[in-house]
Amino acid sequence: MSTTITVRDETVTGQTISEYPLDLLNERVTVRELIQSRVYQEVQDYNRVQGGTFRGLVQPTDAEQTLNGYRVARPREIDWKAQFDKACEAFERNGFFVLVDDRQPDALDEELVLTEKSTVAFVKLVPLVGG
Repeated sequence: MSTTITVRDETVTGQTISEYPLDLLNERVTVRELIQSRVYQEVQDYNRVQGGTFRGLVQPTDAEQTLNGYRVARPREIDWKAQFDKACEAFERNGFFVLVDDRQPDALDEELVLTEKSTVAFVKLVPLVGG
């Protein structure tokens, strides 16, 4: 049974940066499958227009970080599988964490049960300067 959840990007202080719906094929998913669905959708959204700012979970190759996302050097299609691999690596090295209904899963293969009322927050962590 498909489920539509609310996904938010947040700062470490809890401020919402963006919020959007995400369709999932099943209500039972792993963290890995949740990340895959998110990355696939954001890359498809960008590839439809191939321009402007890519507002994704992780920085694409040959892109520079801007205030509101990433600017791709030359308009091109982004490979969602490469982005997904980068996102999984970033999760495992604590580049971001996920909050699901205020609970933090800590493994990519942890299973989640999501409902239409579920809220999922992705919180990117930034390294400290000089640390």
